Amino acid sequence: MNNSISCFFVTFLVSTTMLTYQGFCQTDQEGKTFKTKKIGNQEWMAENLNVSHYRNGDPISQVQDKNEWSKLTTGAWCYYENNSEYGKIYGKLYNWYAVNDLRGLAPEGWHIPSDAEWTQLIDYLGGEKVAGDKLKATTLWEIPNSGATNSSGFSAFPGGSRSLSGGVDGIGKIGCFWSSSEGDYSNAWDRSMSYYYSDVYRNYPKGKINGFSCRCVRD
Repeated sequence: MNNSISCFFVTFLVSTTMLTYQGFCQTDQEGKTFKTKKIGNQEWMAENLNVSHYRNGDPISQVQDKNEWSKLTTGAWCYYENNSEYGKIYGKLYNWYAVNDLRGLAPEGWHIPSDAEWTQLIDYLGGEKVAGDKLKATTLWEIPNSGATNSSGFSAFPGGSRSLSGGVDGIGKIGCFWSSSEGDYSNAWDRSMSYYYSDVYRNYPKGKINGFSCRCVRD
């Protein structure tokens, strides 16, 4: 059964290339709808993941205490500053152990993108130096986000992050997004964007305890 309903269809000109994007509403494992966008040959979430259960129905631990967070070796999530109001806009921050859990963090039919799938998206939008402006939402980011157009419809949000020590930082200034690709030792790859630059950064693998936003891509 297809659980998507069409939300909109729009074709527009970006530079000299005609791009067609189709949007849908999908339902996650908790029955909440989320928006999606077709970008090139991929379909992406157009908002940050905001679930507190794995795909099989098991709960994901919410960890508020920063000292407890810094010692985790299993999946967990938090709200920025433990404030659920932030979650309504930016979704949840997850550690990489939740990303990699075999019970499935992403909704049915979706998955957390690999490092290669992030690269495919960014290359389609012109490469790391310019893709950030095409991915970032035109609101929520602090000034000088003047270059942001969100022409891709991806609507990247600056949800900040939670560090290895359990502290939070960067809301309004940075958006950090996990990939499913493991690095060396206890690290994994991610992508980030900043309010001050047009770039998308492919970061040296970050510690799995970090709390980052998640976007999903269709299987």
